[in-house]
Amino acid sequence: MSSEIGLAEFIQQVKKELLTTYPNSENDTPLLSVDSVELELQVTVKKEGGGGVKINVLQFGGGELSGKVSRDDVQKVVVKLSPLLTKEQLLKAYYQKNPEKWQKLLDTSVEGILKGNDDPGI
Repeated sequence: MSSEIGLAEFIQQVKKELLTTYPNSENDTPLLSVDSVELELQVTVKKEGGGGVKINVLQFGGGELSGKVSRDDVQKVVVKLSPLLTKEQLLKAYYQKNPEKWQKLLDTSVEGILKGNDDPGI
């Protein structure tokens, strides 16, 4: 079993994790949205027989490079993931899909913003 992780597979897994909801989340109200995620990765690049290129994300174990990879073979790649929709578009879609939860979303958001604020005038 190979322990290599391709770059596309790694990015797909990160996207899957970001879109996963917590168990029993049907009663939960979202408080945060992700504007973007920036991944800084160490990768190896290998030329394949058919002229293609294979990019694998390095896995570190205890601070050391795993496998037989020298530092000269390692490249740094920065990948930025951003939503396709704006926050406004996402809120509109949430309201259209869950109108019965809209007031709870607003109340929970305001409560979260004001949490720990002792000034009732704000």
